[in-house]
Amino acid sequence: MDTNKKHHRAILQSIAHRVMLERGLLPDFSSEVLSELKRLQSPINDAPDVRDMHNLLWASIDNDDSLDLDQLTVAQAMPDGKIKVMVAIADVDSLVRKGTALDKHARHNTTSVYTAARIFPMIPDLLSADLTSLKLNEERMALVIEMELGADGSLLNSSIYRARVCNHAKLAYNNIAPWLEGNGIVPEAVSSIPGLADNLLLQDKAAQSLKKLRHVHGALTLETIEAKPIFDDDQIKTLEIEEKNRAKELIEDFMIAANGITARYLSENGFPSIRRVVRAPKRWDRIVEIAENHQYELPYEPDSKALEEFLIHAKAADQMRFSDLSLAVIKLLGSGEYVAESSNETAPGHFGLAVKDYAHSTAPNRRYPDLLTQRLLKAVLEGKPIPYRKDELDELAAHCTEAEDIATKVERRVEKSAAALMLESRIGETFDSIVTGASEKGTWVRLLSIPVEGKLEEGLEGVDVGDQIRVQLILVDVQQGFIDFRKINSPRHK
Repeated sequence: MDTNKKHHRAILQSIAHRVMLERGLLPDFSSEVLSELKRLQSPINDAPDVRDMHNLLWASIDNDDSLDLDQLTVAQAMPDGKIKVMVAIADVDSLVRKGTALDKHARHNTTSVYTAARIFPMIPDLLSADLTSLKLNEERMALVIEMELGADGSLLNSSIYRARVCNHAKLAYNNIAPWLEGNGIVPEAVSSIPGLADNLLLQDKAAQSLKKLRHVHGALTLETIEAKPIFDDDQIKTLEIEEKNRAKELIEDFMIAANGITARYLSENGFPSIRRVVRAPKRWDRIVEIAENHQYELPYEPDSKALEEFLIHAKAADQMRFSDLSLAVIKLLGSGEYVAESSNETAPGHFGLAVKDYAHSTAPNRRYPDLLTQRLLKAVLEGKPIPYRKDELDELAAHCTEAEDIATKVERRVEKSAAALMLESRIGETFDSIVTGASEKGTWVRLLSIPVEGKLEEGLEGVDVGDQIRVQLILVDVQQGFIDFRKINSPRHK
């Protein structure tokens, strides 16, 4: 098939749907789910313990095109340099009840799947982008995670409660980041609301103090290159790199803090929780070797603080190539997993974030573990029994880990098809690359000039994660998402 004669978006949508099915995920909602959706009514919230906080300067900060808004944030200045930060989380459980067809679909997929040409939402758009989204200028029920921070970012007090909130400004990371970083004017979406600019600057100050304190304890400074296809009239025009910025960090730092508060709150109330953990890396020896290649010595036992010091050193030495080093380190750290923890147990912490207590709770429209956590939190707040047995949570944690990994593979698979579409006309060209994976399953490289990853099919000898090599593009297959390279100066297979 000549893919140039067919719209790229349509090709990728077809591939995404097929790969979802091949991987055992559900790309479509069943008739039972759609029937249930028609019968849904907005819940009546007349509980006496619900606070009315809709007049606070709540705002959402997300991607430009996000409609499934899970959280709002606001801050208040307090005496002695202290700052109170509040994070409102959408009450998804109020409409997606345990055991319903909606819940079963969400439980099966466990996450929204964001492919290059189509989003497969965990729950239907009528909910995630409307009724359970913290939409602009709409009053919504939420769980509020409140934290009082010292001037140094230390957590002094925290609480969790239910409240009515209203989103007064729908903001985008890339729109407000230049202003927060001091490189742009106040966006109109901010300046048009009295007091919001000052509030966001206060939030930024609090987030930066949280981040600084985490890094003192060994949180890792990692930067990866993520690219998404940019379409022009349904044809892929380019791959755009998504970079970290101050606005993304603000939300990330608040969510990490909120997730820690959530985990400890459940434990203190005798409830189990589902934690997100990243264990000490199994391939620490290779990280030590990479550091040696940068004339830096790491200890022979995993040490997040020492690794962070190396990363800071490496970033200062070569800002341009730091994302490549980061990617190699991330691959060697290994992926995270969900683990159920009883209130009297101790689960492993999160090596990369340097935090011990970390539950996923801040994105219940998009992630099933967050919806599970929300049900546990609401049971505590309402004085109800624990909604899940420990063995149920163990099973759900394992399932969520597996399904989330599958979803990530689907997203990457469609990204590879998008990249293959971009590279179809460039077979035979040579590129500089970095080795991002090396195992029995294969060796993988990412190009330095274009954010594309592919398989090294020829010239594997002596190649390991973190090495920089010159490669030639030898094959692409759009339908299969194959992008194959050979190492230059290696003999071709006969």
